[in-house]
Amino acid sequence: MDVSNIISLLSGTALFLFGMSLMGDGLKKVAGNRLEVLLYKLTNTSWKGILLGTGVTAVIQSSSATSAMVVGFVNSGMMKFRQSIGIILGSIIGTSITGWVICLSSLGGGGGGWVKLLSTATLTGVISIIGIILRMFSKKQGLIHTGDIMLGFAVLMFGMSTMSGSVAPLTESPAFIRVLTVFSNPLLGIIAGALFTCILQSASATVGILQALAITGAIDFSTAFPLIMGIAVGSAVPVLLSALGANADGKRTSAVYLLTNIFGMVVCGSVFYAANAVCHFTFLGMTMTTFSIALLNTVFRMITVVLLYPLIPLLEKITCRLVKEQASSRKPKPGGPCPEDRFLPYPPLAIAQCREFIIAMAVGARESLTEALRLPSDFSKEGFDRVVKLEDESDRYEDTIGTYLMKITLRELDAQQNAEVSEFLHTLPDFERISDHALNIAETAQEIRDKKIEYSEDAWHELSVMRDAVAEIVTLTVDAFSKNDLRLAARVEPLEEVIDDLCSQLKQNHVDRLQHGKCSLEHGFPFNNLLVDYERVSDHCSNIALALLEVKGDTLNTHEYAKNLEEKKHAYFTEHMQEYQKKYAL
Repeated sequence: MDVSNIISLLSGTALFLFGMSLMGDGLKKVAGNRLEVLLYKLTNTSWKGILLGTGVTAVIQSSSATSAMVVGFVNSGMMKFRQSIGIILGSIIGTSITGWVICLSSLGGGGGGWVKLLSTATLTGVISIIGIILRMFSKKQGLIHTGDIMLGFAVLMFGMSTMSGSVAPLTESPAFIRVLTVFSNPLLGIIAGALFTCILQSASATVGILQALAITGAIDFSTAFPLIMGIAVGSAVPVLLSALGANADGKRTSAVYLLTNIFGMVVCGSVFYAANAVCHFTFLGMTMTTFSIALLNTVFRMITVVLLYPLIPLLEKITCRLVKEQASSRKPKPGGPCPEDRFLPYPPLAIAQCREFIIAMAVGARESLTEALRLPSDFSKEGFDRVVKLEDESDRYEDTIGTYLMKITLRELDAQQNAEVSEFLHTLPDFERISDHALNIAETAQEIRDKKIEYSEDAWHELSVMRDAVAEIVTLTVDAFSKNDLRLAARVEPLEEVIDDLCSQLKQNHVDRLQHGKCSLEHGFPFNNLLVDYERVSDHCSNIALALLEVKGDTLNTHEYAKNLEEKKHAYFTEHMQEYQKKYAL
């Protein structure tokens, strides 16, 4: 094999890998990445996990990428370890789809008429022309990504053709034939397949190269089978690398991928070669084609999954014993401020993860405020410390999630994803400020306790009415955000107006008490501070609700709703404002 053929082989391999990547990225974008989101929403049973894992892997053209995402799900607490096993099994099947796509490269053009039109060269040419037209002249993102898929396919086919042409002279090389004969040794073939896959970091790519070699007619069944088994084992390396730094369950998920492929290799290999020792199979010398290699790869993987499906509980136990929970490890929870960078290449997953964390932050803000509202009338050191702790946690949430959201904005996002990220960037500081005001309320309560301030019965009654109104508006806001409930969000602004009116009324009532000597000036400052914080909390709730309505509201005509708020002409607004005026009347 001369230098020109070596260069041709390397360039063909590079084009093949680039085409596969370009086609996979285009498929992901056309699918809107929604398939990945389904992975952790619809995997309550193992068979659903297998189906979804197969589908997602077929789209993104990489079982390693699917498995790496699942490691992220488990590591962040979004998915249980057992749920991940079904997806891992599905990804093992899904990655064989690429081999069937590559089979198109073997379409012949030796005949005339319609047969010639179906040749690889003609098919690649037509698809590349359509792809470049869509890529250059379309304005819609969907059509542009479809063009990427076509261009990726064309580049993949051209790379495959280049590889096949460059290795054609090898069929006349005795040295090459001897190397392939060595690979027919099961152990050496498995090792070689695993090593090649480790280097390329892609089982699909390694199978594609094997199919390119098969076009020369130099690959027989005895060589292909151990290589296919080795490729399956080697594909676990990228998944294992993705679990570095993960918690115990994340590492278990990556270990399952390795164990599954080792199990398939051991069982299928042992049964096959034991049967061959007895029956002496005659098809071992059968010359393999691109089609037969794709079929062998798929059948091997399907047999592995079928055998392991009933053994999922046992596989879980074995993995848990191999990868033990360390006493010092702390499992991240969905509410913990630790978003997974593994999800950044998949914006819907990254956005969905941020939403879960912001919901946890919102729940913490509500808990902090609820605790703080009790302190003015019933102060306790434990309650005060709890508010301080929750406020500190809220600060960490804002820093971590805010930084993560900015990383997401650097990715290619569609209009809906941009709107969601914008909503989160607006609501995140408002939830954090609610915790800040909860701390202010707690500190004012501590001042009331330390100075032994006693308010009149009327003052305490008014504060209790205001406290209940503020507690309700925070609950409404958190529930509206958590449930994406626009009806609840639309109730926030009327209550905020009622709270504003209550604040004005309470301030005037307190001035009257000061004038009549029922309260001293010393009493006035803490009282006024409480009212200011109550009012500010309701303002932040209003900001969150309006952000939610503006981004997602169509049924309530939210733009018109926001426009008419000050004029109080919106029927929905007026109805609920009257309801809250009655409920929180002094």
